[in-house]
Amino acid sequence: MTTIAATLPQIDDELDLLAELVPLSGQDIIELGCGAAALARDLLARHPDGRVTALEVDERQHAKNLAAPQPGLQFIAAGAQAIPLADASFDLALMLKSLHHVPQPLMAQALAEAARVLRPGGHLYVSEPVYAGPFNDLVKLFNDEGVVRAAAQAAVDEALHNGAWQAQAERRFETTVQFRDFADFEQRLMRPTFADHHLDEAKLAEVRAAFEPHRTAYGARFTRPMHVRLLRRQR
Repeated sequence: MTTIAATLPQIDDELDLLAELVPLSGQDIIELGCGAAALARDLLARHPDGRVTALEVDERQHAKNLAAPQPGLQFIAAGAQAIPLADASFDLALMLKSLHHVPQPLMAQALAEAARVLRPGGHLYVSEPVYAGPFNDLVKLFNDEGVVRAAAQAAVDEALHNGAWQAQAERRFETTVQFRDFADFEQRLMRPTFADHHLDEAKLAEVRAAFEPHRTAYGARFTRPMHVRLLRRQR
């Protein structure tokens, strides 16, 4: 089992960390791979003078997003590697647990696209799960992301060497992930709309057996280590 050597600060609302690192009021923001856009919606609730353009490639999730409009929030069906928007349009770009979902050969292109649509001095906030800890040990039984998560970090390292970016900040923290029961875990993690994990009864039984020791009368609670890197567009 993998372990985490150091005790990390607990942050359960990542918007608090984002607000600590960059200005949010009145900003033009793009989120690349928004999912259900939970953070974007919360951000606009706190900063209604902001504007968020949220991109998502999952057609089902995009349809759900469109069905729940919110002032200041625009949804576009597109991937980070091909942003259908003009150069220098945004002050801040967000990639929240999304860079490792970009096809590995296109990660560098996605970061170049983020640089293109940011104004000079704009920021890119990359938040990625760390490949370590009990929660990761459970998830990797059916969805091992070790290779793609390492590739995502390597892509950021490489982007910092090409001259377009300057490293501004780096944070590591833990966040809480909770599930009512195994059925909740299965629906949310094992059967997402954007991926097929090729589950069979044997795999379900294996994952259930690993999940059950974490379950209490109040559900199952895990901590997930996260790694945030903040980049600034230089030119």
